[in-house]
Amino acid sequence: MGLSKLNGLYREVILDHANHPRNKHDISDATNQMTVHNPTCGDTINVAVNVDGGRIKNIGYTGSGCTISQASASMMTEAVKGKTVDEALNMAKTFSDMAIGKQHSQADLDQLGDAQILTSIMEFPARIKCATISWWALQRALLKKYDEEEEQ
Repeated sequence: MGLSKLNGLYREVILDHANHPRNKHDISDATNQMTVHNPTCGDTINVAVNVDGGRIKNIGYTGSGCTISQASASMMTEAVKGKTVDEALNMAKTFSDMAIGKQHSQADLDQLGDAQILTSIMEFPARIKCATISWWALQRALLKKYDEEEEQ
């Protein structure tokens, strides 16, 4: 497949997630929740997760922002639903590492699902925060819950 066709496919997937977001809704029984705001561009993402038995039973997000932030949030929710907390945290680390150019195995990238195509966005430093904001919110939500449990 030619590079222009591949880039076109990537654009189509990003636009599909932005225009037809998956899991963009509130969760009434969320066990973990975090809102992250990027004052530079105005993106705001709230990630709500229901963790049951160490596994992400349900996940949703709300908020507003650019096409990249919304598509990335949709891709993230699809990728982590049903995963264990540790798997989701590892995926968030892989995504964040990918955003700053660190190399990972193809198996690690494959776990990210559609989100792995956002590697092409990373060529534009101004868009990195847009792509990573939902992953940061997920990570903070899951780690905050752990911190609260350790304090008790």
